[in-house]
Amino acid sequence: MKKKIVSALLCTAMISSMLVGCGSSETAATTEETATEEAATEETTEEAPAEEAAADDTASAEGGSVYYLNFKPEVDEAWQQIAADYTAATGVEVKVVTAASGTYEEVLKSEIAGSDAPTLFQINGPVGYNSWKDYCMDLSETELYKNLSDQSLAVYGDDGKPYGIPYTVESYGIIYNDAIMQKYFAMDGAVATSMDDINNFDTLKAVVEDMQAKKDDLGITGVFASTSLLPGEDWRWQTHLANLPVYYELKDKGVTDTDALEFTYSDNYKNIFDLYINNSTCAPTLLGSKAVTDSMAEFALGECAMVQNGNWAWGQISTVEGNTVAEEDVKFMPIYTGVEGEENQGLCTGTENFWCINSQADAADIKATEDFVAWLITSDEGKDIMVNTLGNAAPFSTFGDDEKPSDPLAKEMFRYMENGKTSVSWNFTIFPSQAFKDDFGAALLEYCNGNMTWDDVKNTVVTRWAEEKAATAQ
Repeated sequence: MKKKIVSALLCTAMISSMLVGCGSSETAATTEETATEEAATEETTEEAPAEEAAADDTASAEGGSVYYLNFKPEVDEAWQQIAADYTAATGVEVKVVTAASGTYEEVLKSEIAGSDAPTLFQINGPVGYNSWKDYCMDLSETELYKNLSDQSLAVYGDDGKPYGIPYTVESYGIIYNDAIMQKYFAMDGAVATSMDDINNFDTLKAVVEDMQAKKDDLGITGVFASTSLLPGEDWRWQTHLANLPVYYELKDKGVTDTDALEFTYSDNYKNIFDLYINNSTCAPTLLGSKAVTDSMAEFALGECAMVQNGNWAWGQISTVEGNTVAEEDVKFMPIYTGVEGEENQGLCTGTENFWCINSQADAADIKATEDFVAWLITSDEGKDIMVNTLGNAAPFSTFGDDEKPSDPLAKEMFRYMENGKTSVSWNFTIFPSQAFKDDFGAALLEYCNGNMTWDDVKNTVVTRWAEEKAATAQ
């Protein structure tokens, strides 16, 4: 495959943005329907002469094309530019359609059944594979799998073959503004003297509540950014935060999945969730109108000191107009909930971003798709885009140490991965369904509005988990 793409590819594709992610930070940006329709009906590039095709093995001699259904709205603009530049440079049509936040499964279900189905799509792990295994191609012979640094990260079928390949590793935790924290530590009567003192929930709670009481002196509206509970924007709580109690429960039981979640660490979840909503930039009853972009803007503008999110959030922080947070002040700390031994806990690190190639696509389109993703992880231009445009910490042996993301949150992620702390693995990939997560989020909103007790929330989680696990087993 041709290694060099015209220089315009880098000049125009360097759009700083990221996520996940679950997944991750999700704006409502999406490819407009009219643009999608135009792309679907647009004539493909004429087939190149044999001599030209032989000279450029990036292009498919059979006239294949690529259709990527993108999961992350926050990187839609970057993907659109990458697709346009790759098409211009190689003659291979690449179309990218981005699902709106919280609608990916629905859009994929609609698109995969169409005559112009995605050739490249995402699953979130084993649960996603079970839903889409009829469309997942065996990736054993692809560059994606052959160059995967840790092949245990792949999603495997019952036959032991890889069907989903992670394209990034991500971390999330509590992002904090170190300048605000240092200002607090210098105050008379501060309950801690440095970030090193904050390595458990009790200390975090004492610091946060003292900072909230002194918010005017600190020049902030609240310690934490608003806890976004707008439907479709609540993934940080019903997925990412919920990962911690599930992680500890599975660890206690010595299993990797369960049909009956007991939510034994419910009180620990409540500890941190209450701390978020009661020491925030707005009242708990207003959280149903808040989106992730609201909370990230509050952090970027210095209106708060902390926000829960992942390393992908740097693209949102740095691009907010009027941003006042210096790059060197953007730091990470783990999410403490009061679990015994959490002083040794690190960030939540893993991935739910697995690329799959549509096994039911035309052979020429499969070949074009394999070539496209191989270019992203093997060519100098593609690797630069993966790291510096898309913000991926790509888990492939083709990336050297000097090809890791250099933004502040990525640096923090690698620091935690290398400091001996125990990372919290991503277990939300085994959550039974999107319906379960949506119901969990809705219960949290009702709790904030005073319409549900915490026992009601716990009962919702336990009941809906069992129901959805039973439904997926049928």
